[in-house]
Amino acid sequence: MRFEVPQFIDVEDKIFGPFTFKQFLYLAGGAGIIYVLWKLLPAIIAIPLILPVAGLALALTFYKVNGRPFAQTIESWMKYITQDKLYLWKKRERRKTPEKTPMPETEQVPIQAPRLSGSKLKDIAWSLDVLDMQENAKLDKLDTR
Repeated sequence: MRFEVPQFIDVEDKIFGPFTFKQFLYLAGGAGIIYVLWKLLPAIIAIPLILPVAGLALALTFYKVNGRPFAQTIESWMKYITQDKLYLWKKRERRKTPEKTPMPETEQVPIQAPRLSGSKLKDIAWSLDVLDMQENAKLDKLDTR
């Protein structure tokens, strides 16, 4: 039995031309507020009030912050402003470290790594080769048994 699985369920339907229902409400609400401000107030007072209302209506309709609608950003901001905040602070005690006193000049001796001469280096390499051959011989004896 085959079932049809709905596709694109997170995409809103376009109801009013190119706008979704929410976008249409934001535009219509902004236009209504602008109309009321224009009719009730003198032009010199109405224009400075109309510009932010128009900007907010357009931002709510079209602007996205980090892929989220601007309305959700405003909602998150309002929740952040109005909710109580819990500040946690844990005092860490500093460990008192003893102050290091510098060594006197006479006691400071530069550390030198031992140098290997060519013959000493050959002796070490030969002993490693011999040990490696002995280990291989023991393993061969174990494998043949």
